[in-house]
Amino acid sequence: MPKLGIMQGRLSPPEPQHFQAFPREGWAREFNFAKQVPLSYIEWIYDLYGADVNPLLGDSATIRNMIRETGVEVRALCADYFMDQPFLRCSEAECAEREALLHRLIRSACGLGIQRIVLPFVDASRIESQEDRSRVAGVIGRALPTAIETGVELHLETGLGPGDFASLLERIPSPMIKVNYDSGNSSSLGFKPAEEFAAYGERIGSIHIKDRVRGGGTVPLGAGDTEFAAVFKGMGKIGYQGDITLQVARSEPGNEVTWARSNREFVARYWPVE
Repeated sequence: MPKLGIMQGRLSPPEPQHFQAFPREGWAREFNFAKQVPLSYIEWIYDLYGADVNPLLGDSATIRNMIRETGVEVRALCADYFMDQPFLRCSEAECAEREALLHRLIRSACGLGIQRIVLPFVDASRIESQEDRSRVAGVIGRALPTAIETGVELHLETGLGPGDFASLLERIPSPMIKVNYDSGNSSSLGFKPAEEFAAYGERIGSIHIKDRVRGGGTVPLGAGDTEFAAVFKGMGKIGYQGDITLQVARSEPGNEVTWARSNREFVARYWPVE
């Protein structure tokens, strides 16, 4: 049965001036909160904001201890670092440095049993031109041997329309390179789930569930323009068996566990999850 998890930080009050960020002090508590919901896993965040204290590239034994104590896995890594420090619109030297970090993250992920790294090419790291597409294909192509060696998949999240995204994927046809489908981002951009699943559904490897209004921000599930029935219908058509990560609107601080339970129930109305 597909597993349901949550984006790191959603079980803690938000970090100052950040909607989504590595919870610098409260990350360990989130394992117990996830168990209470219950949720199967946490999608770890590696970002610039928390890089200096994030144990992923340091004392990862503390992460292993929390996994062992709670039974809550870390199945995915969301590499938001590359939104602040993108591979695009930077010098060759800067890009090479960021690629080296990506390769380190792949190996660290493998050591923790993380199955996939989500690479967000949105906002500051959005793909805007053919030159951008060529550079992204090159970055992913050079990371592919490390991904194959470790067994850690690379899942791309982009703001490209269905046809353009499918064309990019054709340039990197390895089964280790998949799509992270974000229901909220797609609805914000006005994309239709049926067209997206028809264009690249067989490459979808992971799903972020959230709701957004068209051209606007994140709202509670069911309050925006995301066509959830169409999303889950598309998942059914491709026989989707992967994970689903809650990347939802925030609740009032202190109400995170109760809010996560209600979001779990929302998803379960459409899709059976563990």
